[in-house]
Amino acid sequence: MSELTSAKLASSSRVEMTQFVLPGYANSFGNAFGGRVMQWIDLAAAMAAMRHTRMPVVTASIDQLAFHGPIRVGQIAILKARVNAVFGSSMEIEVTVESEDPRSGEQRLCCDAFVTFVALGKDGKPAKAPLLLTETEDEARRAAEAAVRRAERIAKRPRP
Repeated sequence: MSELTSAKLASSSRVEMTQFVLPGYANSFGNAFGGRVMQWIDLAAAMAAMRHTRMPVVTASIDQLAFHGPIRVGQIAILKARVNAVFGSSMEIEVTVESEDPRSGEQRLCCDAFVTFVALGKDGKPAKAPLLLTETEDEARRAAEAAVRRAERIAKRPRP
């Protein structure tokens, strides 16, 4: 199979998932637990990675997770995940989370993160993921920025 036939459009892997924030997902202040939101981020990112690769995937890292505001009990969490870039077996997934007030429809950014996933072959070892084809300037910019972040992540790895 040629590399071009194993390439997929960035737009084909996008994921949007919603979660109603129930009292059991919240702290004593009525805000969704950060750890619960992180779980949702990991799940949305995994779905985007699997859509892109059509292979099993595992989380390698979550970085630059930044909380900008709370998601309150009774609000809807809207998670949007997209594959920004593919680097052999690994890929960077960007996830944004917004809160939505179901009564007014008002949406606010809650948090965003970059998650690295690794595609796995049938033997459970890292396997080459399909290349990512960008169609828009925004997708190309995201891919270039992902390459810079990847270089920074690699530079920060502890040396044996």
